[in-house]
Amino acid sequence: MPAAPARSRLRSTAALALTAVVLTACGGAGGGTGEVVPDARMVVAVAFGPDAGYAIDTDDAFAVSQLGVTESLVASGPDGEARPLLATSWEQTDPRTWRFELREGVTFQNGEPLTGEAVAGALNWLAGVEAPPRPVRGIGLEATADGETAVRVTTTGPDPILPLRLSSANTAILAPAAYEATPPSVQGTGTGPMTITEVNGTQSATVDRNETYWGERPQLAGLTANFVPDPAARALALRAGDVDIAQELPESAALEFTGGEYTNETVAAPRTASLLLNQSRAPFDDIRVRQAVATAIDRTALGEQALAGSAVPASELFGPAVAWGSQDPAPPADPARARELLAEAGFDAGNPLRVTLGTYATRAELPTLATAVQEMLREAGISATLQVGDYEAREPALLDGDYDMYLLSRSYLLDVPDAGATLTSDYTCDGSYNINRYCSPEFDALLEPLADEADPQARQEVFRQASERLNADAVGVPLVHTQAGGVGRNVTGYAVDPLAKTLVTPELAKTE
Repeated sequence: MPAAPARSRLRSTAALALTAVVLTACGGAGGGTGEVVPDARMVVAVAFGPDAGYAIDTDDAFAVSQLGVTESLVASGPDGEARPLLATSWEQTDPRTWRFELREGVTFQNGEPLTGEAVAGALNWLAGVEAPPRPVRGIGLEATADGETAVRVTTTGPDPILPLRLSSANTAILAPAAYEATPPSVQGTGTGPMTITEVNGTQSATVDRNETYWGERPQLAGLTANFVPDPAARALALRAGDVDIAQELPESAALEFTGGEYTNETVAAPRTASLLLNQSRAPFDDIRVRQAVATAIDRTALGEQALAGSAVPASELFGPAVAWGSQDPAPPADPARARELLAEAGFDAGNPLRVTLGTYATRAELPTLATAVQEMLREAGISATLQVGDYEAREPALLDGDYDMYLLSRSYLLDVPDAGATLTSDYTCDGSYNINRYCSPEFDALLEPLADEADPQARQEVFRQASERLNADAVGVPLVHTQAGGVGRNVTGYAVDPLAKTLVTPELAKTE
């Protein structure tokens, strides 16, 4: 996930794992006993920090949510099931309206009560910003209080996954006083187990226990989050004992933190590293060239050799991390066939195909993958010039179709824990994040039932068919499904969240 701009589609990119895994510290070389230290303070090296002043309508919402400061009406996981959070129940009262019953006895960190009016005001503010965040963009959301303990939310058309949309970190509910500032102030205005007490620009933030939290009393007295975008620097801080948890370490570094006082967990993630191909101009407007690229790349070698077994070779967009993903092995590479396809498209030794391959270094695995892909393409007769740069600076050009090939890591459940959101934004003709510049009326028609279908199994069948169609049309090349995790040093209750929304929870504690 790149260190992207405030409204980047990737942040959050930050998706860590498929299932929440508890990292429990144990005694060992560090002399730890495994006993919880009461009211301890902790330091964490976080991979992605704020870059928009903690604005809740931007991707900074993920940073605030991870710190345990904010909460949404609904909780969710990668299984696509909505669960109670600030709302205890909900029902669809007509095709365009949902009613959410609020949890009683909740107060914001500044003492204001959670009411229907407060929730409606928060959601209406979010829907009314100039560029609403992706989970609620274009749905015409409008909220009204239904007494003190409920809120009604309507949309322009039927929305079968509205509760899932309202599990997004962007839809966190802040106290009415928060909206007196621009952007709304998140200090002291959330409902979470922690409250922000100090911020140091984009460098760090300190949170303290919210003594009036409606749920379980947090075990930590407080925590400092250091925002460290460099993976090597996060590993160094953990090695030196300067931090208690380090997120998303490179495989080469993570392997050294095993046994003793460390607990190192690596799990499958709903995230795919893909080679995007610009179909809006030559040469990738020719399906034979796209097929040649796909055929030239040895995806098994990328996962098992280039990334030392830390990633699963991809056969399609989703893969084995989710129920609807393919369990099939990646297709074998065939450089000879790739050369044949290139020749059919007019490229050979006398007219070699020359392209630029871009990527970014914020995710440690991407430059490694890019270098390996560059060599595989060379063997098939494609000369790729490698450019590793800053994603934030590059994104506008990518969205405008000003590139050849780009290697990108994307969590397909990031914005909404339902793959329909990514399929729509990334692959439909009018998709807001369609970097491949793919446009197929047939594909768009395939997704149309998602507008009304609420049954998870039926939706997942559409997801499967959509993935098959993307493969058939050679829309980019899914390379590997990355695995991720974190390393804790004498900690317990650290849950690795696949959707990058939680890090500091009431259960998180330091051990001796």
